[in-house]
Amino acid sequence: MAEDLKVVVFKLADEEYGIEVDKVQTIERMMPITRVPKTYSFIKGVINLRGIVVPVMDLNGRFGLPETETTDQTRIIIVNAHEMEVGFIVDSASDVIDMNEESIEEAPEMVGGIKAKYLRGVAKIGDSRLLIMLNLAEVLNRSEIIQLEQLEV
Repeated sequence: MAEDLKVVVFKLADEEYGIEVDKVQTIERMMPITRVPKTYSFIKGVINLRGIVVPVMDLNGRFGLPETETTDQTRIIIVNAHEMEVGFIVDSASDVIDMNEESIEEAPEMVGGIKAKYLRGVAKIGDSRLLIMLNLAEVLNRSEIIQLEQLEV
C-alpha cells in the first residue's frame, strides 16, 4: 500500500520542486544574511533565526542554475537534515499538497538543468503538473555538511 505524503512546493527558475513537510522546520521571508568567507559560492552565509545560527544555501547556485534576483516572493526554507538546520533560498514557496508515494517516478538524467543525483524523482500531480522531488541527502552531501558544520563554530 502506497504511503501518502505532504509536500511543500517551491519554485526555482520557473520549475516546481517539492520537499516532504516532515523535513521542513519553517519557511521564512528573506532576512539579512551574514557572509562567511572561504565557503562555496552557493553558501550565502548564516542567519540568526530566533537565536539559532543557521547556514543558508542558494539552491539555484547549488544546482548550477543562474541566480535570480531577490523579490517579495523569495523565501528561505529551513530544513532539518542530518540533525542540523539548513536554510535553502528559493524563488517562492507556494503550496503544501498531498500526494501519493506511487506518483513519484525515477528522475531522468537531467531535469531542468539539474543532475539526477540531486533528485529523488519526478511526481505526476493531476494530468499536467510535474513536481521535481529533491533528494536532501545529495543536496547536502557529506562534503557540504562538513563545510556547513564549520560555519557554526
